[in-house]
Amino acid sequence: MTSLLPAVTGSNIIYGMGMLEMGMTMSYEQLLIDQEIVRMIRRVLQGIPVNKETIALDVIQKVGPAGNYLRERHTLKYMRQELSSTKLINRRMRDHWLNEGGKDMAQRAREQAIEILENYQPIPLPDEAAKKIRAIVEEGEAEAAEMGE
Repeated sequence: MTSLLPAVTGSNIIYGMGMLEMGMTMSYEQLLIDQEIVRMIRRVLQGIPVNKETIALDVIQKVGPAGNYLRERHTLKYMRQELSSTKLINRRMRDHWLNEGGKDMAQRAREQAIEILENYQPIPLPDEAAKKIRAIVEEGEAEAAEMGE
């Protein structure tokens, strides 16, 4: 909730991802959990379009109040667009979850963090960007040297 409220008010910075103990500790696992929460918040902020096509009055009239909308092609088309996918939150039935080891979100986040740390291959910066960054660093170092730091 502390991430959702600033997001819906238009804030473009959500502070504290991955932080524990009032920011005194960083956690890779918490960072991945927070990333998943932010992904869901972004989905909420997209809203749900309501127009002639999405409201589907013809389908509502055809199916009726007690009918099965899941069989309708329109439902399938728009349901796929509205689903939010998660990597850490397990939404499956308990039996399936237990058969896969019964790992909670923190355990799954830890495994994902370890996998990233062991296997991530960063995309190198373009040479021109690396040169500009190097020039900025050298300029800062020169200024610090002039100030006697």
